[in-house]
Amino acid sequence: MGMTAKEVLAMVREQGVQVVDLRFMDFPGLWQHFSIPGERLDEEAFEKGLGFDGSSIRGWQSINESDMIVKPVAETAFIDPFFQAKTLVMMCNICDPITGEDYTRDPRNIARKAEAYLRGTGLADTAYFGPEAEFFIFDDIRFDQNEHEGYYHLDSVEGRWNTGRVENPNLGYKIRYKEGYFPCPPMDKQQDIRSEMMLTLESVGVEVEAQHHEVATGGQAEIDMAFSPLVAMADKLLKYKYVIKNVATQHNKTVTFMPKPIFNDNGSGMHVHISLWKGATNLFAGDGYAGLSQPALHAIGGILQHAPALLAFTNPTTNSYKRLVPGYEAPVNLAYSRRNRSAACRIPMYSTSPKAKRIEFRCPDPSCNPYLAFSALLMAAIDGIVNKIDPGEPLDKDIYDLPPEELAKVPTTPGSLREALQALEADHAFLLKGDVFTEDVIRTWIEYKMKNEVAALDLRPHPYEFVLYSDI
Repeated sequence: MGMTAKEVLAMVREQGVQVVDLRFMDFPGLWQHFSIPGERLDEEAFEKGLGFDGSSIRGWQSINESDMIVKPVAETAFIDPFFQAKTLVMMCNICDPITGEDYTRDPRNIARKAEAYLRGTGLADTAYFGPEAEFFIFDDIRFDQNEHEGYYHLDSVEGRWNTGRVENPNLGYKIRYKEGYFPCPPMDKQQDIRSEMMLTLESVGVEVEAQHHEVATGGQAEIDMAFSPLVAMADKLLKYKYVIKNVATQHNKTVTFMPKPIFNDNGSGMHVHISLWKGATNLFAGDGYAGLSQPALHAIGGILQHAPALLAFTNPTTNSYKRLVPGYEAPVNLAYSRRNRSAACRIPMYSTSPKAKRIEFRCPDPSCNPYLAFSALLMAAIDGIVNKIDPGEPLDKDIYDLPPEELAKVPTTPGSLREALQALEADHAFLLKGDVFTEDVIRTWIEYKMKNEVAALDLRPHPYEFVLYSDI
């Protein structure tokens, strides 16, 4: 268990904390913060919260009802490893200042409601999540889009495209496309920075299992965290992104969690491992296919059935669908398998222990808001268990060897963010159970994404269109 409010206040005094930084998640999925002097933190701040203007937060209140309250969550407290002044960070829940109720569009509140709904069903006590978030560490990232030009430029000392660059001297060792998993230094130039990221994560309470280079050239990396319950894991993923970005910045590098920044090489996914437990019993372990229980297979059925709608939360950017393209390694096939990595649901077979039995949803990417993505995944799994949704037959054959008529029977993920949002509009009743998501949250999400991302991209010429059409 984490600290209590009294213990946090004692820590502020004893450790000479000068600044308290209060953090919360905006609707699309970026961490926000403001700070107060350390001595201003008292018990009342935990009980009644502190006010701020919610009208400028993306997807939140309109200007005429802008006042909001943040309530610090004592158990999330940690000392920030980056600021000059001794700073204690706490994550916050968002409340309405008049009713005092939790704000329905606060992503962390939605995740808390998802955990409560699971317990209320009596199916399980705890949903464990283990995300594997990949990212790129670049030396340079430039982009612009205006009325007469549009471009991006990425660079990395590791990038294969730099084999001929004058570097005075160029020492070679540029990772070949799709061969970054995972040769030793000097080919891998980021061991030290990844180790620093890993050790910094451990110092702020995020348990790490491994760090390594990933498949793509140009600095793709992965650091794997130990699994945790839903809300705690979403909290950790925010700390994860924060630590990784700031360690990179200290080394004059930049990190992006964009799913597909580099053409013709692997994108960054975030495979998510899920298991449901009652007490000390893993409810997903059994004697069925790949050592799964019947509830686990039904959970897969729910996830696969609702996958097109789920992707509106787990793959919520237009760029997400540059990664999820059929014919590559991407998990676009809405099927399950114990070994086929192009299937949306995989059952890891590394361990025979019942405690390790879980299902892995391979579609998500790290651009998602983890509170919303994990909550939606849990709701789909619960729906599958409650309604005994049959996942069909496993897809254990090599997808590339399937005859076309057999492949045509395997449903695939949506081809664009627009398609995923349309699927969510048509299929979201399972998310409304227990008032976890609300009609307002679903509608606001769809409207926000359609207006600010889908339509915004539709309006702008793409650089590659000039390659295709400028001579017409």
